[in-house]
Amino acid sequence: MITPAIPIEDESATTQRRMGELLAAQRNAQIAEGPPSERTRVDRINRLIGSLLDHEDDIVQAVSNDFGYRSHDYTRFADIAAIVETLRFARKNLGKWMRPQRRRLQFPLGLLGARGEVHHQPFGVVGVLSPWNFPVNLAFAPMAGILAAGNRAMVKPSEVTPRSADVISRVVAKAFDETEVAVITGGPEIGEAFTKLPFDHLLFTGGTNIARHVMRAAADNLVPLTLELGGKCPVVVGREADLSLVARNVIAVKCGNAGQICLAPDYVLVPKDQEAQLIEELRLATERMFDGLVENPDYTSIVNSRHHQRISGYVHDAREKGAEILELNPKNESFEGQKHHKMPPTLVRHPTDEMKVMQEEIFGPVMPIRTYDAIDEAIAYVNAHERPLALYYFGPKGPDREAVLSRTTSGGVAVNDVMTHYLHENLPFGGVGPSGMGAYHGRDGFLNFSHKKSVYLQTRVDAFKMLRPPYGDSFRKATRKLLAP
Repeated sequence: MITPAIPIEDESATTQRRMGELLAAQRNAQIAEGPPSERTRVDRINRLIGSLLDHEDDIVQAVSNDFGYRSHDYTRFADIAAIVETLRFARKNLGKWMRPQRRRLQFPLGLLGARGEVHHQPFGVVGVLSPWNFPVNLAFAPMAGILAAGNRAMVKPSEVTPRSADVISRVVAKAFDETEVAVITGGPEIGEAFTKLPFDHLLFTGGTNIARHVMRAAADNLVPLTLELGGKCPVVVGREADLSLVARNVIAVKCGNAGQICLAPDYVLVPKDQEAQLIEELRLATERMFDGLVENPDYTSIVNSRHHQRISGYVHDAREKGAEILELNPKNESFEGQKHHKMPPTLVRHPTDEMKVMQEEIFGPVMPIRTYDAIDEAIAYVNAHERPLALYYFGPKGPDREAVLSRTTSGGVAVNDVMTHYLHENLPFGGVGPSGMGAYHGRDGFLNFSHKKSVYLQTRVDAFKMLRPPYGDSFRKATRKLLAP
């Protein structure tokens, strides 16, 4: 007699089965516990802060190894310190956020002691799909709002940065039982299966094209979404702008993380007669910040060869279609044969919409520069394209600035600065349209990951018995009053 072979479950199938079991375990634990107390929420936030600090050196090294090379100082600030501050802000303000909000009731619903309130209730289990460009930051920054709101979470880090994903797993394992927060690792097929789980809320941070697939998958279970995407964030340079200030801010962010930032400026709009001066200021700013690039410990490499080839392809395409390419290379170094995937800051003059560099989010240290004659022309160009995650305007207060702020739509705006609006916990962070939906940070994060439940509290007085049949003269009189012009 031949014993039939027992099929062996592959690793992907095992992980997918485990995801379903974890979601069920977290949901059951949430139901059994009920809405967690303020003390429990603070404890969870404290545990995450402690574990992040305990793994500080591991995080810095893992992220650098994933990128080939990434500035250790940059990682320490952007992927650890900034998150700890976000968590501390939530911890400090949590008590205020949790209080029910009184809502004034219109006459006559508030008579005889009745009142209205909004209670903020945890959704339950929140899924988090985090990207590779800030692998630790964007896995844990939303956790401030998620934990503050009393939820549990399952996190799927990007497979592009596997060492970082491993450290994220260890940070969570040290701080939480897996029924509170769990990490799922794996490739694209695991990410796809993750999006199909019936979460109570799902947060995706990444590209717009992938977001469309995430939305379709979530729709099958009617899972509410927060999408933090990106787009081509413009810098609009006003005619009276300080061009040195523009250059310092643009270079700092465009070269920070090698431009691999969803909020990085993606192109510049500058008055035609100021273009040459701005280019010179960009060159000077690069020289002041970077004494060489190839071996500079403050200059980050592109995350892998595929993305390096993609960005290089944008530059090649622009050159082939007539653009002028200017490298900002202070030491005139050769980038051939380097051990990492670094590339110099690169300006693209005279770009057209037929070029890939003006069609795709660049996500690298390449900056197209377009010129305009009048501010209306710059506004029209921004409005002719998809709404970006951020817009940056440089210039003093005046009609041009007000026109840009009022007549363009973006997820957020920074004036005379680049990206720092993201750091303010009292400002919501989120996109609009193709750059995202929903927002988090601070109280807005707490609200985003909470169900806002309306509660109407009536006294024992039967104040509205006249609304029930049989309808009489009092009912008809009240109705006529409501219908009066």
